[in-house]
Amino acid sequence: MHVKKGDKVKVLSGKDKGKTGVILAAYPKDNRVLVEGVNIVKKHAKPSQVNPQGGIMTYEAPIHVSNVLPIDPKSGNPTRVGYKTVDGKKVRVAKSGEILDK
Repeated sequence: MHVKKGDKVKVLSGKDKGKTGVILAAYPKDNRVLVEGVNIVKKHAKPSQVNPQGGIMTYEAPIHVSNVLPIDPKSGNPTRVGYKTVDGKKVRVAKSGEILDK
């Protein structure tokens, strides 16, 4: 996948198009990511031991990884990702040449 947990990304399509957020979790097997403040869904929960009140819960649902692009640290715009070998390690590189991995 071209994004990792902790990356700042911009949403390209869907109901939250144009929003930016930080990736909270990545699910590589499903090709999905969980982005902070994006794809908010509501779930009706019955009262239980953990939640005795029950009610309507809101939380973020995962979106497909193809709908997000990382934000370039240099320009602040969404950028595609390339790969380069630096000191024997494969690192992600923005198309501007800026290294995305810390």
